[in-house]
Amino acid sequence: MTGTARRFIPALTDEQIDAARIKGLRFTLGRAAESPQYRAKLEVCGAPRPQDISSLDDLRRLPVADAEDLREGYPLPLLCVPEKDIVRIHASSGTTGKRKILAYTRRDVETFSLQMARCFELAALTEEDRLQVAVGYGLWTAGVGFQLGSELLGMLTIPVGPGNLEMHLQLLRDMGATCFGATASMALLLAEEVERAGLRGGLRLKKVICGAEARSEKMRLAIETKLGLEASFDIGGMTEMYGPGTAMDCEAHQGLHYWADLFIVEVLDPHTLEPVPEGEVGEMVITSLRKEAVPLLRYRTHDLTRLLPGRCPCGLNMPRHDKILGRSDDMIVYRGVNIYPGQIMEIIGAFPELGGEYLMELTRDERALDSLCLTVERAQGGCGTDEATLVSALERRLRKTLLVRMDVRLADYAELPRTFGKSKRIVDKR
Repeated sequence: MTGTARRFIPALTDEQIDAARIKGLRFTLGRAAESPQYRAKLEVCGAPRPQDISSLDDLRRLPVADAEDLREGYPLPLLCVPEKDIVRIHASSGTTGKRKILAYTRRDVETFSLQMARCFELAALTEEDRLQVAVGYGLWTAGVGFQLGSELLGMLTIPVGPGNLEMHLQLLRDMGATCFGATASMALLLAEEVERAGLRGGLRLKKVICGAEARSEKMRLAIETKLGLEASFDIGGMTEMYGPGTAMDCEAHQGLHYWADLFIVEVLDPHTLEPVPEGEVGEMVITSLRKEAVPLLRYRTHDLTRLLPGRCPCGLNMPRHDKILGRSDDMIVYRGVNIYPGQIMEIIGAFPELGGEYLMELTRDERALDSLCLTVERAQGGCGTDEATLVSALERRLRKTLLVRMDVRLADYAELPRTFGKSKRIVDKR
């Protein structure tokens, strides 16, 4: 991508990125002072004034925010503009307690469109492409975000939404979409149906962009192979930071570039809230730099990742973080050991005989002893290793890596359920 002309991705030096971060941090801190809810948090910690911010080290003098701050201020939490300036709301897809509602000004909507257009541009999409959207519309940000960015870039946009596989297949054939935006589970479901029905030759599909859930390398390769793609990409995002588009995979597939002139990303120890060394795993904490209605200072995402050092081989001078490896508040505690889904995907990925789909089921017996059964699909057409040998090898690798024993069951390819949305891969019956 080096030297490629871009309309939406700025060509910034490290010095320009640092200057944008300082300017944006001052803006966000000044905005936050307009909210009584935020003002109380800033006063408690003795936060500096915006004009006193001189380096990113000053971030550590600011309070963190959390989902509870958004729930406590319901229905318009942490609002920093008059209500008359709000043009839209979106809400998280969470199902517990009150929804986290985020307000948007007109400029917030424009920035949302911009970050999505940047992602599509990074995927080398142009106004000659056509995007078919298979993510949710409504209160959820994904569908409208994909559409905003697609239209800003100039692509013909086909807003179908999730589910309805038959309609998607018909429109892919009839409208000639070259890019498909979906959850990884929906993309895999589509790819398997295209392969089963022998439809690949009738499609113009070249690229797929996946978001909203973790996707293993095996899953990426399966989607690309079955659909005959040039490439597929992972997209990051969250409702609290406009929606999808905060970060994007590139052709190098070595982490996700995040837009450092729009956000500051910290990776902190989730217990001490101190920074972890670059390259080590911690909790992602994000500060917005341009949000008007609900700017967020050091927002705890509870997503676990790591900052990736060095320059990406693709040539883009935007920093990178790794894929999301799990959540600090959703980790599995099994017999005193903390287990994250990303660890399971990585171990499974080391076995060519296995596919990318799995299911973890936790139970507790009458003696209060926990058990964990991991069901893993064989790879498509997988053979050559007998079941007992493969199960034994996987159990040994899991025990050596995670320092805990668990039972393993092999399933045939495509035996585990497929879904149009996020796949449920953990069932805790304890």
